[in-house]
Amino acid sequence: MATSLIFLGTGNALVTKCYNTCFALQNGDEFFLTDAGGGNGILAQLEKARIPLPQIRSLFVTHGHTDHILGVIWVIRLAASLFTRGKHPGLTIYCHDECEKKLRAFCQMTLTAKLQAVLDNGVRFVCLQDGDSFQAAGFACTAFDIHSTKTKQFGYRAVLPDGQTLVCLGDEPYNPACQRYAQQADWLLSEAFCLFSEREQFKPYEKHHSTARDAACTAAQLGAKNLVLYHTQDNCLPERKRLYTAEARQCFSGPVYVPDDLQTIVL
Repeated sequence: MATSLIFLGTGNALVTKCYNTCFALQNGDEFFLTDAGGGNGILAQLEKARIPLPQIRSLFVTHGHTDHILGVIWVIRLAASLFTRGKHPGLTIYCHDECEKKLRAFCQMTLTAKLQAVLDNGVRFVCLQDGDSFQAAGFACTAFDIHSTKTKQFGYRAVLPDGQTLVCLGDEPYNPACQRYAQQADWLLSEAFCLFSEREQFKPYEKHHSTARDAACTAAQLGAKNLVLYHTQDNCLPERKRLYTAEARQCFSGPVYVPDDLQTIVL
């Protein structure tokens, strides 16, 4: 069975017309979730995507910004509640130390004592360091520090069951220090904050983000086979796929994907 990449959200932090960027990798009947957006909208997105929470047993958190981590609290809350009733086998959260510290603090401040008691049992944290390997939903993954200029952030390289590789670069531009993890990826997932033609309007470089053309040039340099662009503006959703794809093709000759929320890509 082919692996599927399901985008629950595709927008950057301040979008209102789509959900914040987060996605799930499906292997059979199990899902590996990466980030969860900025609120309980993640529960609606999972429902629309027909992903039952008990089938999410592993979750990777890239970093502690609001649009990536706050939805995790809702996933923890529901998973913990289901676990107490014997309806969830247990959730493992993979993240670096700063994310774990934030998530534990959020749980302490917002969850009931009954649900907090599930931590380190039904909801388990695995604190990763740069270069650590882990298994999630049948994928062999390696976490790496993306060397963020804003906050500590990890990405990962995953080997799919058929041998293909998928690399999540997080939501900042590629850093050459990550070359050994990012090069020759079959699927390269990269943020594209806006179009290069919109750089004066949205100021991506001031926010340490890249444009669609920048991401495509990086993909070409790294020898990626397929490029997936996410974490974008929502100012042109009806035309986003066409515009971002056209700009990316100026630098990258391989297939370019600009998914909509709830779109599935078969890998």
